[in-house]
Amino acid sequence: MTIQQVLDQKVWAVIGATHKTDKFGYKIYKHLKNHGYEVYPVNPNIDSIDGDKCYSSLTDLPVVPNVVDFVVPEKVGLAAVDECKVLGIPTVWLQPGADKPAVVKKATEVGLNVIEDCVLVQLP
Repeated sequence: MTIQQVLDQKVWAVIGATHKTDKFGYKIYKHLKNHGYEVYPVNPNIDSIDGDKCYSSLTDLPVVPNVVDFVVPEKVGLAAVDECKVLGIPTVWLQPGADKPAVVKKATEVGLNVIEDCVLVQLP
C-alpha cells in the first residue's frame, strides 16, 4: 500500500500513546484525532489521554483498527507485530525510532503492510 492509501484508512491505534504532551506518542495521537480519524491510544501504563480511555493492549480495543502506528521501543514493537497478525490488522506504521530492522523484518515476514515514515510529516 502507498502512504496515501494508508492515510485513507480512518480507524487507527497508536501504540505508545501517552498523556505527556511533549512526547511524539501524544503529538501523533492528537494529530490523527484532530484530522478526523477514529484513533485509539494503547499504553498499559496510563488510564486516559485528555479524557479518552487508554487501552492496555491492541486486544483490548473495542474495534480492530486498519492501521497501528508504532511509537515504542523494539521489544514492545516485536510483541505488537504478533498482536497485529493475530487480530488481522493489515498495516503497521513505524515512526522514526520504532522502525528497528528486527521489527520491520518481522512485520514483513508475517505479511503486514509496513510504512516507515513520520505521520506528522505525511498528514498535513
